[in-house]
Amino acid sequence: MTDFLPLSGLGSIADDYDAVLCDIWGVVHNGRVPFIEACEALERFRGERGPVIMISNSPKPSRAIPESFAQIGVPGEFWDAIVTSGDATIDDLARRAPGPAYKLGPERDDVLYEGLEMNFTDLDSAVFISCTGMFDDDEEPEDYAELLGQAKTLGLPLICVNPDVKVRVGDKVIWCGGALAKLYERMGGEVIFAGKPHAPIYRLCRAWLEEITGYVPPDDRILCIGDNIFTDLLGAQDQGYDCLFVQDGLYGETEAKLKNLLHDHNISARYLAPNLTW
Repeated sequence: MTDFLPLSGLGSIADDYDAVLCDIWGVVHNGRVPFIEACEALERFRGERGPVIMISNSPKPSRAIPESFAQIGVPGEFWDAIVTSGDATIDDLARRAPGPAYKLGPERDDVLYEGLEMNFTDLDSAVFISCTGMFDDDEEPEDYAELLGQAKTLGLPLICVNPDVKVRVGDKVIWCGGALAKLYERMGGEVIFAGKPHAPIYRLCRAWLEEITGYVPPDDRILCIGDNIFTDLLGAQDQGYDCLFVQDGLYGETEAKLKNLLHDHNISARYLAPNLTW
């Protein structure tokens, strides 16, 4: 893995890119507090360079994100479009509707199912699992080993609506749907992903870029920004996009430890910054 190029701010490389695909959680807020400088940097890129697409592994549809921004005081509209893992997964859920399905996740994610006319049932009667996360934020993946073992015995595919393994909410790290999906995969269960780092969510982003500008910039003119090694960085790498890794998000290790971690997983990022500023 090559060394990171440290950045003083997005403005120092803005002329090299025509569009930005920016993660939300850990870059523009931490679930509790907005990062004002990051919002301002994206707004300036949008005004001076090109479109900004917010790309999130949130299991909620994109229409729900501005409301969540407002709830924690994220200012303004510094984006041209928002694309979520929920958006990327809805087509698959719609094809499988009405199920019956086993719903695995907290009630706050139920907005995902509005208009899908899903029939939710118990595990024994289901034909697949729709997983947005844990039922409770204080739970851990191992708490679901028995349930997932039963699902594997029944041969149920698991649709993982949020591939993130963990996120930081304020000062607390909580497990996400991706942790359950990884556990189910280790058990030999079938898992279906659409969010980062997988291709469907990036196809949606490119569709939005074409809708906004009339064309999709070349791969080397698209910059991804994110704080998660295994979703943001890996997804950008798989798509052939440069990536700005925000170090002060989910991963707080030293730069040396980060390099070793990335090397071990054969993942790279071009730029490194402690946070997103202009």
